[in-house]
Amino acid sequence: MITPTIDISEGARVRAARSEGECLRYRLDVVAADAVDVVRSAGGWLYDRVMAGWEVTVLLPHRCDTRSLRILGVDVVDTESEFAVAALGSTSQTLAISAEAFAVDARLRDKVLESLNNQFTEVALWGQPQQGWPLGVDRGLTTAQHLLSSAARRFKGAALAAAGISCGSVDFTEMLLCDATRTQRESELIRLT
Repeated sequence: MITPTIDISEGARVRAARSEGECLRYRLDVVAADAVDVVRSAGGWLYDRVMAGWEVTVLLPHRCDTRSLRILGVDVVDTESEFAVAALGSTSQTLAISAEAFAVDARLRDKVLESLNNQFTEVALWGQPQQGWPLGVDRGLTTAQHLLSSAARRFKGAALAAAGISCGSVDFTEMLLCDATRTQRESELIRLT
């Protein structure tokens, strides 16, 4: 294992040395059934994370229209690709999953439960499964909101329009379910309960 170091040999410019292509950015993996659901429920939050320097990747079923997500600046990957299998097996700093995707994929349910037990992974969910959230998930979550930046509201509006959804104005907040055990200072999501 090589420990990353800081190279200060170029005067005032400081850059981190990377080992074997290692990415030094925070990572948010999102899994959903369709792009419209992602944009409508969490589009502003994703945009704000991208603008904060996060690597945001949305995994969607094959042949979904991804134009609205590209407007938000996120990467989109087909759930059948090799990256999707690797993402489900890895640990990201934040994992966000829609209720619809959670309900149809046992691998996602297992990943959510595993991530809720990992103190280093923030979990965010949105929507409501038909049978409700399983007991292990339900007890570990609380309602939270993200306050959208002005830019996030503009870009989310453009993404909704690209998805064919007419909206007068974009709300100032987005509601998510998040890990109740994470403290307020570990996330920009504001706990409501």
